[in-house]
Amino acid sequence: MDLDTQLENLELAELRKVSKKVERLIEGYEERKMREALAAAEEAARAHGYSLSELSDAKKKSGSKVAPKYAHPENAELTWTGRGRQPRWIKEHVEAGNDLEDLKIA
Repeated sequence: MDLDTQLENLELAELRKVSKKVERLIEGYEERKMREALAAAEEAARAHGYSLSELSDAKKKSGSKVAPKYAHPENAELTWTGRGRQPRWIKEHVEAGNDLEDLKIA
């Protein structure tokens, strides 16, 4: 008798019991696979002379900074990278009928 047929012949209480058992097996499998992946990642880091935590910290520290593309015409300390929300002074410049390219940093 195949598995499908066996399951179809079970009562509701038995099906629920099987379902809980399968769920526990799935969780155990996923946890085991994650531990294996973590161990492989740690081994790869060690092979390059680092610990996994060092690599994780390096990613946080490196944070890519984007150079500003636009500067305020009267206050060069006010800049904008061209990413994200436009500063008020950019909006005001454009709404006044001026070209955004006028503010571009050379």
